[in-house]
Amino acid sequence: MYYHTYDASDDSSEDELDNITLLAASVIVLGSEEARISRAENRQPSRRYLRRAQLLPNPRSNTPWQVLYESQDDRAFITTMGIDCATFNLILGSGFRGRWESWAIPRPDANPAGAPRLGGRSLTAEGALGLIYHYLTSAMPDTALQQIFALVPSTVSRYRHFALDILRDTLREMPDAAVEWWTSAEECMSDNEAVVFRHPLLVNAIGTIDGLNLLTASSDDPDVENATYNGWLHGHFTSCVLVFSPRGRITFSNF
Repeated sequence: MYYHTYDASDDSSEDELDNITLLAASVIVLGSEEARISRAENRQPSRRYLRRAQLLPNPRSNTPWQVLYESQDDRAFITTMGIDCATFNLILGSGFRGRWESWAIPRPDANPAGAPRLGGRSLTAEGALGLIYHYLTSAMPDTALQQIFALVPSTVSRYRHFALDILRDTLREMPDAAVEWWTSAEECMSDNEAVVFRHPLLVNAIGTIDGLNLLTASSDDPDVENATYNGWLHGHFTSCVLVFSPRGRITFSNF
């Protein structure tokens, strides 16, 4: 006959095994919950948009942008876009409209050399230029642009990239948008006279200098992200230096 001798260490081993099992189960549950939260956070940016049902039905009629543009009010234009009506119309007529109406919007399912379908576009040239200046002069999210222009997310993104290229090419050809340093001593003396006429104590001054911090999207590259982060402003900015002549021209810019 076999007799088992009771040993207290047996209960201790079983308790230890139970504890290990419970700990392992807890780790699995916690890991699963963290993974769920991580997946939800990664999906969150894709949920931050409005669909057509939540927007005004026609981007070309009775949108907040249409009301603003039709007002032709300098104060309203400067408040929302940073430029007055005359400047807006000057850029529009200096090549922006022509490019918008003659270039096809790049997209994977269309011929880039094909003729543009102006009637099928959600925005006119005025709307496209307004979209770009709303985007450039503020830090508003795309959902705000969707509401102002009654556009779905894909259209906002496509029009923004296309119109930015058009604006760049247009400004490069505009004499009023050129950055030109003083070319002669006579020009410096003329500007100095204009400064002294307004501010008699500023002898030998020919212009003014100012700084501008432009809000910049954060980069996935840690070196670029570190270079653009401004600890004083607690955000990512590109710092620019601008020099102005008393004639209202930008004579130098650096960033």
